[in-house]
Amino acid sequence: MKTLKILTIVLLSISPLVLGQSKVISLDNAVETALKNNREIQIAKLDVDKADAAVSEAFGYALPTVDVTAGFTRFLEIPKISFPDFAAITKNSTYDVLFDENVIPRDNSKKLKVNSILQAFSLKNNYEVKAQVTQILFNSAVFRGIGASEIFLNLAKENFKNIISKTVLNVKKTFYDALLAKDLLEIAKSRFNNSRDHLKNIKALKSQGLVSEFNQMQAEVQVENIRPQIIQLENVFKDAKNGLKMLLNINQEEKIKLKGEMEYTREIFAPEEELINEAITSNLDLSSLKIKNQLDDEFSAIDRSNYWPTISAFGNYSFSGSANDFKFQNYQSSTVGLNFSINLFQGGRTKNKVQQDQIVSMQTKEQIKSLTDLTISQVKSKLNDLKRVQTQIETMKANIDLAERAYQIAEDRYKEGTGNELEVKDANVALSQAKVNYTNSVHDYVIAKAELENLIGRVNKKFYKNYSDYLSK
Repeated sequence: MKTLKILTIVLLSISPLVLGQSKVISLDNAVETALKNNREIQIAKLDVDKADAAVSEAFGYALPTVDVTAGFTRFLEIPKISFPDFAAITKNSTYDVLFDENVIPRDNSKKLKVNSILQAFSLKNNYEVKAQVTQILFNSAVFRGIGASEIFLNLAKENFKNIISKTVLNVKKTFYDALLAKDLLEIAKSRFNNSRDHLKNIKALKSQGLVSEFNQMQAEVQVENIRPQIIQLENVFKDAKNGLKMLLNINQEEKIKLKGEMEYTREIFAPEEELINEAITSNLDLSSLKIKNQLDDEFSAIDRSNYWPTISAFGNYSFSGSANDFKFQNYQSSTVGLNFSINLFQGGRTKNKVQQDQIVSMQTKEQIKSLTDLTISQVKSKLNDLKRVQTQIETMKANIDLAERAYQIAEDRYKEGTGNELEVKDANVALSQAKVNYTNSVHDYVIAKAELENLIGRVNKKFYKNYSDYLSK
C-alpha cells in the first residue's frame, strides 16, 4: 500500500507536466503522420488489395474446375409411363414358338391383344455422387481477362502513388500556411515591441520635460492599434494549426508546436523544355490516365472475344445406386469429352458493346490530350512564378536591411530631438511591411516549388518506402 501511494503521488505530480506538453511536429513528421492516418490512403491501399485479388481471380478462370455433386431422392409415388403390356407380348411370343415347333396345334385365339398399360421403371430410393473436371482449352475472354486484371492492378498502384503525392503536397501547403501565420504573428509582435519600447523612451523623455504629453498619447495609441492585429493573427495561427490537425487526422484538442521554418535557397532550375518533358513522362495524373486507356482497350478486346468460340475438355465419374428398400444396387460410370460452343447471333449486342468500349477509349485519349496541355501550361506558370519570386525575395531581403537602418535612424533622431513621432511610426510600419512582404514571398516560393515538383512527378522515395509491399505487388 505504501508503494502504491508513492506511485500515485508521483503520477499526480508529473501528469500536469505531461498534459501541458505540446507535441512537436516537423514537416517530415507531419507528412509521415498524414500518410499513416489519411483515410484516402487507407482506401487506396484497399483498392490495391482488391486489384491484386482480381488478378488471382482472373488466373483462376484459366485453371481447371472440379465440381462434386451428390443427391438422394425417394419417390413418394413412383412415376409411371404408358408402355406396351410386356406380359401379353411374352405370352404371345411363347405361343408363337409352340405353334412354330408344332408342339401344339396353331390356335391364334389363344393369343392376347397387346395394349399399352401404365408401368413403373424406377425404384423408390435413388442416389448419385458425381465428380466432374472441366478445363478451358480456348476462351479469348479468359486469356484477355488475365491481362486486363494486371493492367487494373497497375492502375490501382499508380492511383495509390498519386494519392500519396497529393497528400504530401497538401501537407506541405498546410504546414507552410501555418508557418506563414506564425511568422506574420512574430512580425506583428516585433512591431508591437518596437512601438512599446518607443513608448518607454517617450515616457522617459517626458519625465525630463523633453517631449509633450501629446507625443506620449500618440505613442500609446500606436501601441494599442497594433494589439488587435496580434489577436487576429493569433486566431489565424490557431486556425492554421487546427487545419493541419484535421489533415493529419489527430485530435483537435491535442496541443502541437511547429518545428522548422520557411527557408529560401536560390536554385537554378532545369530548362523549361526539360521540365515539360519530365512532367509529360512522370506526372502521376497523366500516368493514371494512360494506364486507364490501356485498360479501356483491353476491355474492348474482352468484349470482342464473344465472336470467338469456347473449347473445353471435361471428364466425369459418377457412383449411383437404387432400391425399393435401402439395400442399394450400386453401379458407376465415367465419361470424357470436349465441348465446343460459339455464338452465331446476339442481336448485334457484341458489335454495339465493342463500339461503346472504343468510344470510351477515344474519350480517355482526349482527356489525356487536355491534361497534357494543362500540365504544360501549369509547369510554365509555376516556373515563371518561381523566377519572379526569386527576384522579389532578393530585393525584399535587401529592403529589410534598409528598413531596419531607417527605423534605427528615426529612433535616434527622435531621441536627439531632430526627428518627430511620425518618422518613427512610418519607419516602424515600413519595417513591418518589408518583413511581411519578404515572408509572403518566401511562402509563395516554397508553395510554388512544391506544386512544381508535384506536377513533374517528383516525390521523395522515402514516402513510398512504407508502402513498398503494396507498390511491388
